[in-house]
Amino acid sequence: MTLQNKFTEEILDFDKEKEVNKICTTMRTIMGTKLRRRGAVIAVSGGIDSSVCAALAVKAYGKNKVLALQLPEVDSAENTQSRSTLLIEHLSVKSVHQNIENILETIGCYSQRDKAIQEVFPEFNNDWKSKIAIAGGMEGRFNHFNLVVKDPTGNIHEKRLSLKPYLQIVAATNYKQRIRKTIEYFHADRLNYAVIGTPNRLEFDQGFFVKNGDGSSDLKPIAHLYKTQVYALAEHLGLPEVICHAEPTTDTYSLAQGQDEFYFALPYQEMDKALWAHNYGASLDEISLLLSIPIEQAMLVVQDIKTKRTTTAYLHAKAYLMEKVCW
Repeated sequence: MTLQNKFTEEILDFDKEKEVNKICTTMRTIMGTKLRRRGAVIAVSGGIDSSVCAALAVKAYGKNKVLALQLPEVDSAENTQSRSTLLIEHLSVKSVHQNIENILETIGCYSQRDKAIQEVFPEFNNDWKSKIAIAGGMEGRFNHFNLVVKDPTGNIHEKRLSLKPYLQIVAATNYKQRIRKTIEYFHADRLNYAVIGTPNRLEFDQGFFVKNGDGSSDLKPIAHLYKTQVYALAEHLGLPEVICHAEPTTDTYSLAQGQDEFYFALPYQEMDKALWAHNYGASLDEISLLLSIPIEQAMLVVQDIKTKRTTTAYLHAKAYLMEKVCW
């Protein structure tokens, strides 16, 4: 059997109903025997991951025991509100809408970000838009980040980011995920609910989350599933078509930004193949053939996977104790 056929069998043609039943059974077991909570809270953006997790929570616990949160801010995509509302109506769950823009402004999210951007583009102001884009790794160089801005006339400008402004932009932006998680846990505490985390396997494996932000939760229903499989489950669960075909974005920066543009070496469909093949123990020749790329590029993709695992291990780590504490 070829590697492509194996990928098709294991990832594309998996038994979706069996997988849904397994996940929901496990979610109920965890909730009843370990977490001992009454229901689940989940922040929804209308994106594929949070939508599938919300649908699984409803299937596992019932619609009356799921609370969906809409937590937009000034940089949220235009369709975040409409798609998340559509999902809430489709699932018939209770919801809370809270715009977090004022909170973020008060704690300095936008001002600290803009101050760092102005180190690179002094003329940057509220009329401009911005994002960060990854570069270098697939050309055989070290990964680095470029700052991309759009001025009020519509012109795009791009410059390489040095470490100091890059770290400050990311640190300020991470306020968004951490404030959302704080609000999720407020509602979880008041209702005696558990918080649902939404990373898929690609994000979980490669550290594409914020520590104590979107990486924090009580259970993560799809962390073992490749994003390709999450899309398949969305259709199997009967979610609205606009959600089933939603392009993965960061929904974090004011300029539209794909996840592959910000973090991953390739679009998610190809990254799923690369990660699966690497986990499967495939050779570089096999990965090259599977992805239809030169072997040199396959080597860079695999190296990027390994590097991200190493550099983001900190995000998975618990706090270190000075000595073992028995309890």
